[in-house]
Amino acid sequence: MDTEFLDWALADFSGYVAADELYDGPFCILSAVDNRCYKRILYEVLDHDPNHDDIRAFLNRLKTALQARDLTLRGITTDGSSLYPEPLAEIFSKVPHQLCQFHVIKEITKGVLQAVAKTRERLAQSKPKLKRGRPSSKDQAARRRARKSKAIQEQISELFQDRYLFVRRHLKPSERKRLMRITRGFPQLRKLRELMEQVYALFDRRCRTQTALDKLTKLRQRLNRFKHLGETLQKLYSPTLEKALTFLDDKLLPSTSNAVERGNRRYR
Repeated sequence: MDTEFLDWALADFSGYVAADELYDGPFCILSAVDNRCYKRILYEVLDHDPNHDDIRAFLNRLKTALQARDLTLRGITTDGSSLYPEPLAEIFSKVPHQLCQFHVIKEITKGVLQAVAKTRERLAQSKPKLKRGRPSSKDQAARRRARKSKAIQEQISELFQDRYLFVRRHLKPSERKRLMRITRGFPQLRKLRELMEQVYALFDRRCRTQTALDKLTKLRQRLNRFKHLGETLQKLYSPTLEKALTFLDDKLLPSTSNAVERGNRRYR
């Protein structure tokens, strides 16, 4: 890459980098961006899906550019891709590797929403079967089944329309009140919301990484008591969640790879 461009890109280097790959048809673009100044430092276009050798070569280019200017890499952030951990451990072994908080939480919220969807499916299966047409005023049993079916359908609709309440980070008092109403009779859904709040608490900047890891251990122990939730929230047992807490020991290390993601969105 042009030396003049690298001089410009690294003139006010913060020490923190975000790396990511962008797929475009048969091509893949590897990018490294300053995670605080939002300047693109390096890129490389491949005509195939990247492998560990490609990532090693790319990271070695970054290391060479930094060493030539006597600059130090203090932290690097990537998404949850398996392409980066091994090459980073070889080339930047002493540099903290942060996994993007957004990507990790996204996978957990997906599991929570799937659990809510399964509850809706079970409710739909519990609806009594009705005959076609309006039930006769003399057939009290049929009218009771119709009322029950209508009530269940209203529950299903509410759980679908307000599913965001289970994963939103902060709830207003009115939203919390509505959540308690629509989960009446569903203690497992209330537990889901409680667990989600504990997940968000892990990423509190006021904590250190070890404190957050201790909280995570307690959360996993609690999850073991709810086997039906454990199957849904398997991501809570993933080591990627632990790597997403690295930023808590460095106030300047960004918790997300948003800097490089912005460039990818502009390209798209």
